[in-house]
Amino acid sequence: MIYDPLAEVIDAPIEFDDTTVTKLHILRVVEKFDSLPGEDTAEEKARLSAVLNDLLARLIGGVEANPSKLWVLTEFQRSLKLVENEDTEAREHFGTEMETIMDVLGIESSDGLLAAYLGGI
Repeated sequence: MIYDPLAEVIDAPIEFDDTTVTKLHILRVVEKFDSLPGEDTAEEKARLSAVLNDLLARLIGGVEANPSKLWVLTEFQRSLKLVENEDTEAREHFGTEMETIMDVLGIESSDGLLAAYLGGI
């Protein structure tokens, strides 16, 4: 049997309002991954931004109908699977962006989900 880190998630309701959704919209439109190390990071930045923006779109479209930590982290997992083979720096920056989303949604801990996919950030 394959270990699923979602099994460790302790579900909790998410409190949100229009301000929360507005903050998610803002996160979706701002530039991301500007501090990736390296000379030519445009392709990596575009790839990571596309995955993160897709996650934000799913959250914006679904968190009202599914206001739970488990639902959000299930959506996180879909995106984390897409970046788990990126280099360490990219995964760390992606994790930082996900922690920002968690802050906006009032989620204090991923209960190990981020560490499972990003290597213990």
